[in-house]
Amino acid sequence: MSKKLRFGLPKGSLQDATIEKLAKAGFNIQVSSRSYVPYVDDDELEVRLIRAQEISRYVEHGYLDCGITGHDWIMENGSKVHEVGEFLFSKVSRRPARWVLCVPEDSPVKSVKDLEGKRIATEVVNLTKKYLKKNGVSAEVEFSWGATEVKAHELVDAIVEVTETGSSLRANKLRIVDELLSSTPRLIANHDAWKDAWKRKKIETLAMLLKGALDAEAKVGLKMNIAEKNLAALLKNLPALRNPTIANLSLKGWVAVETIIDEQVVRELIPQLKAAGAEGIIEYPLNKVVY
Repeated sequence: MSKKLRFGLPKGSLQDATIEKLAKAGFNIQVSSRSYVPYVDDDELEVRLIRAQEISRYVEHGYLDCGITGHDWIMENGSKVHEVGEFLFSKVSRRPARWVLCVPEDSPVKSVKDLEGKRIATEVVNLTKKYLKKNGVSAEVEFSWGATEVKAHELVDAIVEVTETGSSLRANKLRIVDELLSSTPRLIANHDAWKDAWKRKKIETLAMLLKGALDAEAKVGLKMNIAEKNLAALLKNLPALRNPTIANLSLKGWVAVETIIDEQVVRELIPQLKAAGAEGIIEYPLNKVVY
């Protein structure tokens, strides 16, 4: 029997983004609507699709060796797990998700202190209770099964809801009073699995490839040719090219330059390269950048 690593992926809002990032890391995962056991092209992995809210508990208790879930759900569940790495991606943006205390725009509530004796609806009951205790506020906290934004106007005095951009809150005419927690996806491992040499190496490989795929998203490769006499000036005036690869061309007096740079500076950089005498400039995307 070959060794297996049982790996939990978050079902729900993070599902598509997680599978997309893992594909870039080199793991082809295919999900069937009829099964919570996706296909993966790695015989050493057993993937399970489980709600992000539950993954940390299953990792803690050993049903899963490792899994990807939000920092918020680790804290909400109070799970004792080993955190392998933080990975900044989501279904909407590369921003962290934020759990915020919200009230209707016309509410008299200005701070958490104004919620003494009031009612709050949220999916993160434990986080909210800890937050209230920290601020010395006694309020009723009820679990929300969904449509939490609507409840803020009719059923409760405030809500604690997750947001990335804040657009949904604004659309529902809600005002943010305070932020409870900022959360990003984490790769976590069961403590016993982490002590197992084979499983730990497999988990570390997953983390390395996933981080490499994420780091590559913000960078591109550039190739160009330039006369050797212009090379020093090019490198001096363009600090982004401080560690390029330089190779001689078959044409005497010319060299090829290759480098990796942040994608956001390319549009300003290429005209400068051209002006400095570079020719045959090629920009190409990257799959992974492993440092």
